[in-house]
Amino acid sequence: MGRSKSSSRWMAEHFEDEYVKMAQAQGYRSRAVFKLKEIQEKDQLIKPGMNIVDLGAAPGGWSQFARQLLGKKNKLIALDILPMDSLEGVDFIQGDFREESVMERLYSTLQGLPVNLVMSDMAPNMSGNKGVDQPRAIYLGELALDTAKTVLTKDGSFLVKLFHGEGFETLYSEIEHNFTKVIIRKPKASRPRSNEVYILAKGFK
Repeated sequence: MGRSKSSSRWMAEHFEDEYVKMAQAQGYRSRAVFKLKEIQEKDQLIKPGMNIVDLGAAPGGWSQFARQLLGKKNKLIALDILPMDSLEGVDFIQGDFREESVMERLYSTLQGLPVNLVMSDMAPNMSGNKGVDQPRAIYLGELALDTAKTVLTKDGSFLVKLFHGEGFETLYSEIEHNFTKVIIRKPKASRPRSNEVYILAKGFK
């Protein structure tokens, strides 16, 4: 007998709570950390020696996880419009990275160092209306890609959250055009009924 929709939804929510509990137990700021952790385990994306830019970083789970994997001298710069509690070894810039002044602060913080990875877990505030949410999500993905193209060093990597739907294929093709290897990851910690996926691109041209 198949599970009813509501019981499988309950299972999903319950499972999702497990990640919330794990995040709390392990001292992480968000359950999203487990998505990055799983990608890291599969793809060894983050390595000591890298400098990283984390877009839409608040509350800081991704930065918190990535920082542990880097060398002391490496830079990890987190950007968000929202405030974020400080993290040791992470430079936080609050502001809209579409603005020149914010990008200038990013460059001055980097002090000429190469950026090896740009990562973005940004998503719009979901209204539940696909016709509104999907274009917003794609727009954030495009912004993240534009930033990656601006700051990444040759052979750098890019990790971005996207949602399947209108505009996905076009953006995916553009990412393929700029990187040598592109793969799609759907971590277990992603909500089962969510159409979110992570695009992992390596070898910036």
